[in-house]
Parts: sequence; structure tokens; C-alpha cells
Amino acid sequence: MHFTKMEGLGNDFVVVTDEIEITPTVVRLLCDRHFGIGADGVLRVGLANGFVVMNYWNADGGEAEMCGNGLRCVARFAYEREMVQTRSFKVITAVGERRVEALAEPRVELGPVAMGESFVWEGATFYAATVGNPHAVTIVDDPEKVDVARIGHALEAATPGGVNVEFVAIEPASIRLRVWERGVGETLACGSGMVAASAVTHHLGLVADRVSVEVPGGRATVEIEPDTSWLSGPARTVFAGEIELPKEL
Repeated sequence: MHFTKMEGLGNDFVVVTDEIEITPTVVRLLCDRHFGIGADGVLRVGLANGFVVMNYWNADGGEAEMCGNGLRCVARFAYEREMVQTRSFKVITAVGERRVEALAEPRVELGPVAMGESFVWEGATFYAATVGNPHAVTIVDDPEKVDVARIGHALEAATPGGVNVEFVAIEPASIRLRVWERGVGETLACGSGMVAASAVTHHLGLVADRVSVEVPGGRATVEIEPDTSWLSGPARTVFAGEIELPKEL
């Protein structure tokens, strides 16, 4: 099986085309960092009725609704492989059409952010937000001092269907965060998590509608508009190759 390894801010993916049949077992094997290729998830890219189509699976084999860093990688992948003729085009995702711009640092639309109810967990206030997929955002003094693995895992396990969890510090002109990603664990970046964190802090009046976001894997920019949101940041191909899948899969 031919594959391409891509990453956006250290959030890494195995990218395949739509000729490949994907099952949870295949996803887990591909994402295994010891016995497979190693990745936070699998992206499948295809064409249907002239549109680029994206499907995404987390490393645990579960299919996810949206992946912001993955969408940036798809924008670059589709343009560089001449699946489209212009740098601006639409991608069909599990949550609908999303506009993308295959620039040097791809800019992609993640859609409207729906604010949910706030709740208290272990004495901290979390704000629910949906960016096609579910998030719980809390504001902290320093994300580096938070036990992200323990809290994130516990909150994901306690939430029906799971949840992505963001721990956000407000800086003078930006936000800084760590993310526990549903079905993966802590990742170097989470695109939809960056958008959720920006939308929540903007909703609370703590940041402007254009936000510089720092994560362990680097820095991106989020734009919050009345009816949608955008994420801009690096995305690159790491390498391409072939992997032989076990015959029993």
C-alpha cells in the first residue's frame, strides 16, 4: 500500500487515496509508532463529482468528524497532486463543504463554532464548544503545569462519545495551549482544538477575532468570523513510501 506521511505543527498523519479500504484495524496498524508507520491519525483523500473528499480516523481507529491540521494537509496534498487546478477549492468533509486555500501555509475553513454549556470538573470551569467535533476548553495559568494526560483522559472517558480537551493560557497578544485529543492522547497540535480555544476565549472577551495560537508543535493563526472560522499554519510532506499490510486484514 502506498502512503504519504504529512504533518501540521507536529500533528502527523498517514495520507492515502480513496482506492484504499480503511478499517479500524488498518488505522491502528498504520498509526502504531513501533509496528506501523506512526501517526496521530489516517487521512483518506479522493475525488467525487469534481470535489475533493476527506475522511479522517483517529489513531484508535475511530472515525472523527473534523481535523483542522489534517484539512490543511489535505489542501496541500490535493493541490500538489493536481487533483484541483486552483489553489482555492472546496473539500467535502463529514461535516459538510469546507473552503481551503493551498497557500505556502494552507488556510482552511472549519465552519461555525457552536458554544455549549459550561461545567465544572475537578474545581475548574470548562466551556463546551463544537467545531464539527466536541471540545471542552478551560483557562489555566500555565498549561505546562497541568496534568493533561490524567485530566484529559478522565474527562474524555466520562463524556458520552468522548471529547477533546484544551488547557489555555491567555498571553498579551495570543493564547498558548496543550490539547488532549479524543482517541489519540496528547498531541503536539490540534487544529479544531486551536479554533475551539480561540472561539471560547473570544466569546469571553479575552482575545480579538484574529488570534495567534501557540501549541507545543508551533504556531498558527485562527480567525473567528460571525458565521465561520479559519485556521492558517504550516503543513508539509515528511516522506512517502510503501507498507505491506498483513494478509489477514
